[in-house]
Amino acid sequence: MKSIAIIEKGKDGSYGIYSNDLKSVVHASGNTVLEAKYHFVELLQEAQEIADELDGIPNELTHISFEYKYDMASMFNFLNWLNISKVASRIGINRTLLSAYKTGHAYISEKQAQKIEKGLHALADELKSISVLV
Repeated sequence: MKSIAIIEKGKDGSYGIYSNDLKSVVHASGNTVLEAKYHFVELLQEAQEIADELDGIPNELTHISFEYKYDMASMFNFLNWLNISKVASRIGINRTLLSAYKTGHAYISEKQAQKIEKGLHALADELKSISVLV
């Protein structure tokens, strides 16, 4: 089963992850997105083990995979190797504004979020097309 996991930066600077698709409540957090994802998977495994001991694992927790959706701050924390200035230039967004989105200090409209997502997908397509000579 494929579920959506939402990753958001909290007001305290930590990152939370949860899925509204699951009846079983699994919510985790961490100081980084990677740490939050690790805790999320760990808690999911614990929930599966406990459920198996009690009544058996519910269908929603068997063969589960996730599509991760990020708020802007979480995405740039996860992709911290991206140069924000170069990405902004590449996708045609003001660098200062993209930096404000990254830190959570500016509201991002759906239109802007889609523009950023489209630009990142184009960058990913370009990276997938690269072949390295040996």
